[in-house]
Amino acid sequence: MNLNRTDGILVGVGAVIWNDADEVLLIRRTKPPGAGRWSLPGGKVEQGETLEQAVRREVREETGLEVEILGLAGVAEITGDAAVGSGWRHYVLVDYGALVVSGVARAASDAADATWFAISDLPGLGLWSETLRIIAESARRHRSLTA
Repeated sequence: MNLNRTDGILVGVGAVIWNDADEVLLIRRTKPPGAGRWSLPGGKVEQGETLEQAVRREVREETGLEVEILGLAGVAEITGDAAVGSGWRHYVLVDYGALVVSGVARAASDAADATWFAISDLPGLGLWSETLRIIAESARRHRSLTA
């Protein structure tokens, strides 16, 4: 089946990346969905990639970081929302907790900015409610592993 921009399900990945200061890395997106908004680094899974390979590639492309995957943080969906503005009707987003292995965070690829935030700073950033939920779940599951 040949999927075009208006049919099928797009599978994407994201990373809740923790640093030694117990901060999470967010990028400011340059492309839909959510262009101009803060988000987790990530993007679509390419043909032949595993989910974890896609996470590592997307993080490297958007932030310049190499990461260690800690495990699943959560899954979110965007369905039937014309406001998304990209033509897709259904996204499935699989997010993983991660730790920095090497590199310095910098905006690259389709990220306009890459910034570390304390958990206490997140409510004022206008994040999607599902992003906040997944960060909280990653904190619950993975922050003890970073200490």
